Amino acid sequence: MLAVIRYTVPESQSQDFVKQGHTILDTFAGQPGFQRGRLARSVDEPNLWALVTEWEGAGFYRRALSAARMVMYPMMILMVHEPSAFEDVYLRGGA
Repeated sequence: MLAVIRYTVPESQSQDFVKQGHTILDTFAGQPGFQRGRLARSVDEPNLWALVTEWEGAGFYRRALSAARMVMYPMMILMVHEPSAFEDVYLRGGA
């Protein structure tokens, strides 16, 4: 299961945002079902960021969100409000 949370971050806040992103990923990493995560920045729109994580299933992700809500709270105002949980329909590995 893939989770993508997008954020619109003013340049003046980007350094703090990266630090908070590390904290969120560290919190997620300690939760059951976590597989991997990354913080990414758009190459075309530098104010657009994504926190991307992979989970064993949606239930694990939802419980992790609950556990991480306090560390995520400072960034909530920057969130793009849209669905964030996606289930795999087709998965192909690289060579």
